[in-house]
Amino acid sequence: MKQRIITAIIFGAVLLPVIIYGGMPIIILAYLLASIALYELLKMRNLSIFSIPGIISLLLLWAFLLPKEFQPILDDLNYTKIEVALFGVLLFLTYTVATKNKFTFDDVAFSIMSTLYVGIGFYYFMETRFADQGLTYLFFALFLIWATDSGAYFIGKAMGKKKLWPEISPNKTVEGSLGGVVCALAVAVLFIIFTDIDESLLGLLVITAILSAFGQIGDLVESALKRHYNVKDSGNILPGHGGILDRFDSLLFVLPLLHFFHLL
Repeated sequence: MKQRIITAIIFGAVLLPVIIYGGMPIIILAYLLASIALYELLKMRNLSIFSIPGIISLLLLWAFLLPKEFQPILDDLNYTKIEVALFGVLLFLTYTVATKNKFTFDDVAFSIMSTLYVGIGFYYFMETRFADQGLTYLFFALFLIWATDSGAYFIGKAMGKKKLWPEISPNKTVEGSLGGVVCALAVAVLFIIFTDIDESLLGLLVITAILSAFGQIGDLVESALKRHYNVKDSGNILPGHGGILDRFDSLLFVLPLLHFFHLL
């Protein structure tokens, strides 16, 4: 626990100033975190990011992450992100032939899905910060997830009896999951009171409950991945916490939904 707290303080001391400042630093941070997360995913399947498919995945990720203000770079080349992605698919499929199926169709699918999984979440990490009231909503998402995780852990430990999804994460309970949602709702009330967030209380409470639930689904998705590939943590870059995916799995689900619900 001591190691987890120390790591969280150091990581927060680096992350929070960048989030507050925004601009180019948050773009660099998003690219760095997304690249590490992709490395962690590929490693689960014993694919090296320094291999040809790993480099293709990384380049596709970087193109996918390109913020709106840098979109003219692709426009000048007369390409869209979809066209870049399709070209990447062709390169992957060509590589299956070049390796005589040592790099398989399943590996192609995993590489593409990994790129999308990581890219969507970290793209919206940047776009949330750059939007109107973006800083407020980004902190809202962070506090919502922290409250959900903490509430689920402590309430589950104190009152949890019925297992939530034992085949995926044996320690999570229904009571803990509901407790996490309740704690997230408390965060919504505090944001209505103390910030200028532009939502009605009822509307924000409904959306918060949904976001809290999907944040927990994001956590379960990563747990399912780790269980399938028989790894304990996605990485070890954050002592006591695991890897970047272990810390951002919920955000990868919550941040896109902020935009899909047209909050931003």
